Amino acid sequence: MTTTRTLIYVHDPMCSWCWGFRPTFERLCDALSGEATVVRLLGGLAADSDQPMPAEMQTRLQETWRRIQRRIPGTEFNFDFWRDARPRRSTWPACRAVIAARRLDSGAEASMIDAIQRAYYLLALNPSDDSTLIALATQLGLDADRFAQLLNAPETRQALTDEVAQARRMGADSFPSLRLQLGDSFWPVPVDYTDVAPMRDTILGLFTV
Repeated sequence: MTTTRTLIYVHDPMCSWCWGFRPTFERLCDALSGEATVVRLLGGLAADSDQPMPAEMQTRLQETWRRIQRRIPGTEFNFDFWRDARPRRSTWPACRAVIAARRLDSGAEASMIDAIQRAYYLLALNPSDDSTLIALATQLGLDADRFAQLLNAPETRQALTDEVAQARRMGADSFPSLRLQLGDSFWPVPVDYTDVAPMRDTILGLFTV
């Protein structure tokens, strides 16, 4: 019997380290083509909130962006976001948007993640706002009315709760995280933000476990 080989990528579309990791993750997926199935799992970084982000946290996150740029050369951020948007510490709406897009079109998951990240980090738009997320879905060609209904629907909220719980059971409580599922076992894969080779070698080595 063939053992299931699945690389699980635990992420949040508004996680800045996930944005920095994106190019390397895409190269890793290419390197594993034919070797393992890759699935994305939402980790749910920050719960719903209508409160403005405290100034101290805004300053801390801007420094995180700068640290990412030093750690991962070539990562772009539009710092106008902190001047022009109304930042909130709330990523669950963006997570639900990924689930809603996936339900409308199984092939739209990656496109919605991409749209959210580009809107946030390059265009200084706020994916904590439903209006931003609905506009992005429309741009992707999804049914805007159906998407808006699904965005905050009970089944979408429950799906996010389930994915967050699944991530926690695997010990993935920081993002991005990688877990390799072999049958019923889950193995951590250390994230390398700039080099595919260590992650690929770890994964291929685990195939022999």
